[in-house]
Amino acid sequence: MSVFEYTARTATGEETIGTMDASSREEVVQQLRKNRMMVVRVREQRKRRKGGRVPIRDTVVFTRQFATMVNSGLPLVQALDILARQTENKTLSEVTKQVVYDVESGNTLADALSKHPNAFSQLYVNMVAAGEAGGILDTIMLRLATFLEKNDAIIRKVKGAMVYPSVIFSVAILAVLVLLIFVIPTFQNMFASVNLELPLPTRIVIAMSAFLQGFWWAIIVGGVGLFFGIRSYYGTDNGKLVIDKTLLGFPVLGDLLRKSSVSRFTRTLGTLLASGVSILDGLEITARTAGNRVIHDAVMESRGSIAGGETIAGPLEKSGVFPPMVTSMIAVGEATGGLDEMLSKIADFYDDEVDAAVSTLLSLMEPIMIVFLGVIVGGMIVAMYLPIFDMINAVGA
Repeated sequence: MSVFEYTARTATGEETIGTMDASSREEVVQQLRKNRMMVVRVREQRKRRKGGRVPIRDTVVFTRQFATMVNSGLPLVQALDILARQTENKTLSEVTKQVVYDVESGNTLADALSKHPNAFSQLYVNMVAAGEAGGILDTIMLRLATFLEKNDAIIRKVKGAMVYPSVIFSVAILAVLVLLIFVIPTFQNMFASVNLELPLPTRIVIAMSAFLQGFWWAIIVGGVGLFFGIRSYYGTDNGKLVIDKTLLGFPVLGDLLRKSSVSRFTRTLGTLLASGVSILDGLEITARTAGNRVIHDAVMESRGSIAGGETIAGPLEKSGVFPPMVTSMIAVGEATGGLDEMLSKIADFYDDEVDAAVSTLLSLMEPIMIVFLGVIVGGMIVAMYLPIFDMINAVGA
């Protein structure tokens, strides 16, 4: 037995959509005709596969292409069918085929997209729903494509700023491991053969080497346990709040994260409001996509304030997360009725601020990481050469 989806018309001409268990399509058609219904369409229901998460970059490209085709007057189903065939990401291609099937079956585009949260976020679905309701889907899709592109650019800038420190830190760890495992034991055997009293720094390095060789498994277990422990703690409400607040408190990194969060918040909310989404729904969606629990809590407090008849700016200012300029401009936007435009201006300004913060972080991290690498590796080498200097002095005396 298979499940078939059908579209049929009653004797009065009313269209109805439903599903039926049957062994074949013909059996469904016969059953519908017995019920005095005119068959419009019968299709076997596809078994939906739960794919993996679609990368943001693929969704951005998909949205821009979709927006261009819809804005050019191409029919919705035809545009989706083209995208399903030309999209390189197999998961997204399969998702698009399922969206085409649902739209042809009578579902709205927003309903069809909402069935695939791994590809299309709640923000995405709400904006599409607002565009369909207002009859401006072409305009909304262009606005959504622009929003996703700018948001993706911010994310890539922040991630890009983390690449250089991560590479330097990884090289430092690799160098230390090579020294401790292969180099230090050679020096240790040499020192043992001359029965020389070793300086404290040398004894510390030799002890580190012995511990690594004897208890390497404990270090791995401890590292894995620490990773999953922090990950589990971050999954709790209190843990996410504590860690996010700590990150925002870092001197340079915190400034970068704060500015990127403000940019994402203002652009997301501004785009939703300009698309016709209500202020309460917009704030709730924005809070969920904030990426930082401190920002999330501040936005949700603001939502409660709006629901109580107050302003957005007040709770945002009390949170201490948003700079005074941001809250002041939001207050002006509320007072003048142009909040969506004001939010877009703030987002444009903070896009440039993020660029400056990334440049500052990179300019500071480069010398810091070089000094860090030099102190760690150079310190170990010096510690191992100290006894050799003592041996030379003893021979010279």
